[in-house]
Amino acid sequence: MTRLVVMGVTSTGKSLTGANLARALNVPFIDGDDLHPQRNVDKMARGEPLDDTDRAPWLARIGAVLAERPCVIACSALKRAYRDRLRADAPDLVFVHLHGPREVIAERMAQRDGHFMPLSLLDSQLATLEMPGPDERVIPVDLTLTPLQIVSRVTDALKGEVRPPDA
Repeated sequence: MTRLVVMGVTSTGKSLTGANLARALNVPFIDGDDLHPQRNVDKMARGEPLDDTDRAPWLARIGAVLAERPCVIACSALKRAYRDRLRADAPDLVFVHLHGPREVIAERMAQRDGHFMPLSLLDSQLATLEMPGPDERVIPVDLTLTPLQIVSRVTDALKGEVRPPDA
């Protein structure tokens, strides 16, 4: 069963990658942003970073969806504790970690229209990010690859045809 979380800081391409992977794997795609309680969206829109208390109900909702069925979900999953929380609901979960240069991420953020996450929160997310450990089931992927290259890299890694590159 395919259960993937496409993770990374804001504007790394989680939603696009997640949708593309879901199509390639023939499973549903869910954007984790759609599962945030409204108070979280309002807080981020004000430029205030979320804390662990804010994220707890959001992670619980994502975990419940993952436990329900195979799917691909876009979710920042910035801390090890958050990833552990999601794995508690879906032990077979694999994370796809989109990472890349801060400058590229900031440029992508500046080009987004109508998203609740302001550019001011990028540094907060980068500071919160705990890089996945070698004991976690993670496929690290450079966000500067093309969408097709990203999907190919991930699907090949899932098939075991290639060893995922080091983060």
